Amino acid sequence: MAEFTMVLPQYGMGMQDGEIVRWLKEVGERVEEGENLVEVEAAKTTVEVPAPVSGTLLRILADSGDTVDVRAAIAVIET
Repeated sequence: MAEFTMVLPQYGMGMQDGEIVRWLKEVGERVEEGENLVEVEAAKTTVEVPAPVSGTLLRILADSGDTVDVRAAIAVIET
């Protein structure tokens, strides 16, 4: 099995960071590519970020309430 590091994507040219609102899956749960995995607030808008790959959510690197820079690691998925 391989590990995939999920990063916070950029939604819009001016987005520099986002706040993790809540995780929709828990560590150890299976996720499918394209399935919403985490809610992020950026520029006063909440967006659901989908899993970029299918696998098992191995680690959450940014907790609810954390502000994270765009392209910073937020989770690890075992594929």
